[in-house]
Amino acid sequence: MRRMRRRLSVPVFLVAIALVAAACGSGGGGGSSKAVVIGASLPLTGDFAQPGEASKRGYTIWQNMVNASGGLLGRQVNLKVVDDASDQNRVASDYNRLISQDKVDLVLGSFSSLLNIPASAVAERAGMTFLCPSCGSPQMFNRKFTHVFFAKPAVASHQADQFAQYVAGLPAEERPKTAAYPTQDDPFAQPVIDSVARQLATIGIRNVYSKVYPATTTNFDGIASDIKASHADMVVQGAVFEDGVGLLKSLVRADYNPKVMFQTSAPSNGAQYLKAIGGAGNANGVFYPVSWSPDTNYPLNQEFVQQYQAKYGGSPEEDAADAFATAEVLQAAVEAVGSVSDQDRIAQWLHNNKVQTILGPLSWDETGAPQQSFILAQWQSGQSKVVLPREIANSDTIIFPKSGWAGAAGQG
Repeated sequence: MRRMRRRLSVPVFLVAIALVAAACGSGGGGGSSKAVVIGASLPLTGDFAQPGEASKRGYTIWQNMVNASGGLLGRQVNLKVVDDASDQNRVASDYNRLISQDKVDLVLGSFSSLLNIPASAVAERAGMTFLCPSCGSPQMFNRKFTHVFFAKPAVASHQADQFAQYVAGLPAEERPKTAAYPTQDDPFAQPVIDSVARQLATIGIRNVYSKVYPATTTNFDGIASDIKASHADMVVQGAVFEDGVGLLKSLVRADYNPKVMFQTSAPSNGAQYLKAIGGAGNANGVFYPVSWSPDTNYPLNQEFVQQYQAKYGGSPEEDAADAFATAEVLQAAVEAVGSVSDQDRIAQWLHNNKVQTILGPLSWDETGAPQQSFILAQWQSGQSKVVLPREIANSDTIIFPKSGWAGAAGQG
């Protein structure tokens, strides 16, 4: 090489450029100046736009923090995020393009099992490790995939275990006797409700109303009227966001206030949820499961909250925290393996190790399903409070029975 350079009399600055170019084109190890490109398709428009945007914010905060601390394996991280418009066909096409045409180094998942089921199939066929922040449906884990991981504490069927245990632990004379179980036709929400109904049936709570409604449902007055007619003591709803808001507003208009109300994802959307339902008073006493709390002292959690507030203002949504934790898991595996290109070793490492995240420690079984448990939260006087488990709770009280509605919630 030295003789060739002398013979051709290549100027020194051109040699330097060639060396930089060679370094940029090298593979997955550290020391390269080429950025690590991570692709993701998120629902930035359509039915899941609100949590999709929150997920993007979580990924972005992680990118900013990791780049500020030196990057991933010494390389800066570039996120390539595209909009799947909440469409199952489009999300599959997006990941095909990100992997096959754009040649991204790594991928992160979308929001909701509905989108992550087809997206993860694309990644699995390509041999790419696929970490998703919202994919707890049992359908994610019965396909014998080896590169798919859910970066939350538990799958859908165990999301509400803390709630079911709380109800079961109430004194028999105070415990609700009947329950209504409306749920969106969603691969994550529906298994949560099915699991709660089974658990509560074992302690004698009768199912007096059950309905699976389409994701396109916008008017919940009929469902609210049916629940009122059932005289259900407790309403347990599998709600994504708009449907959770819609049913609560319809219950307010119907002037029906159950003793206990539990919703899945909807109440975790913080200020957006409170505003949409007509104010904090209408949320008082509503239970919901969460993967994350801004008050815990897990590593980087307070830094995440501060960075989010500085960039976006307000408190982070749970979906933003879940996305941040998903990227944390990917980072831990890549750094442990020392490569962004050895996808098999990245996946194998995750199957065999536990990762510390802002959600707490996460680990996975052979299917990629997590093996921890969710937190039970409750809205109390406009504040989101962790009530169970007691060791991490930030409220000494649990509101029971639920407070009355505060006032009109508007139409829609």
